[in-house]
Amino acid sequence: MIRLEKRPQPSRFFAYVTPILAVLATFLFGGLLFAALGKDPVQSIMTIFWEPLFGEFAFYYRPQLLIKGAPLVLIAIGLSLGFKAGIWNIGAEGQYIMGALFGAGMGLAFYPTESVLIFPAMVLAGAFGGWAWAMIPALLKVKFGTNEILVSLMLVYVAEQFLASMSLGLLKNPEGFGFPGSRNLQQYASAHNAEIIAGSGMHWGVVAALIAVIFAYVLLARHRLGFAVRVTGEAPRAARFSGVNPSRLLLFCLGTSGMLAGLAGLFEVSGPAGQVSIDFNVGYGFTAIIVAFLGRLHPIGIVLAGLLMALTYIGGDIAQSQLGLPAAAIQVFQGMLLFFLLALDLFTNYRLQFGRTEAA
Repeated sequence: MIRLEKRPQPSRFFAYVTPILAVLATFLFGGLLFAALGKDPVQSIMTIFWEPLFGEFAFYYRPQLLIKGAPLVLIAIGLSLGFKAGIWNIGAEGQYIMGALFGAGMGLAFYPTESVLIFPAMVLAGAFGGWAWAMIPALLKVKFGTNEILVSLMLVYVAEQFLASMSLGLLKNPEGFGFPGSRNLQQYASAHNAEIIAGSGMHWGVVAALIAVIFAYVLLARHRLGFAVRVTGEAPRAARFSGVNPSRLLLFCLGTSGMLAGLAGLFEVSGPAGQVSIDFNVGYGFTAIIVAFLGRLHPIGIVLAGLLMALTYIGGDIAQSQLGLPAAAIQVFQGMLLFFLLALDLFTNYRLQFGRTEAA
């Protein structure tokens, strides 16, 4: 008989090797999925992971790694702080949307004024929008004991309705011939998140993501607040005895994750996306959950996981255009990463035992 036995201590070996095993399992079962769709599994995997880096048009795709990876890393860093403390913010997608709306709204309010102060004001507005949206589940949790998972997730759908409303109403381009969507911020110099180095993919969102990684690393490794985050997640009772205020920690973790998600939305809408539109959100807030866990909630690991997920976005687009793979198949492929990561992570705390169970 096969049974699970709890380990006396979590296995450090499995803690480090699980992400690698999850990626390999995703390759294997993703290949089977592509084969079931009538595609060459090896060619499909090679297209997703090889073409963007070493293919004929790699010079174009490589900068896209930074463009698509930056929002994932920025959001995942914020989520990881809460996850480490046992605080589950599943609504980063909504905070991402609200940050984009607040930031774009701030820039468009000054159109067509040219000023170096407009973009910094948009950054502050975007951070505030994400923070304010995250404060709703945070305050409800503190005051009424509601479940932050459900509240933050449900607020994503509310944010999507705000996005549609703004695209068709208040932020709609008055010169857009009736089409939904705001003015193109790429054509408004004071509000445009342009590349810092032309052709590199490096814009201010990438810089913000790097700063967030450094901040999170120093916080978790060197600061008392980081110790409170870690001990609350690992031993809640010990945290209370050590003087950690759970309400303040909840507000900090949810507020920080909301702020970083809002910044990701602002940098995206003012840069690569260019405008507020009904389909502006592309799931970065949900994909960042995969990135956070694939990176083991560690800042450096999150950077590597963010680049890997960005690669699947870029390679997935190539596979759709060149091989005719459906977009849903790429999304399932990405979801497999989280599924196998969580499934294999079981062996960090448990081990398989073979043999008969003794009769009572």
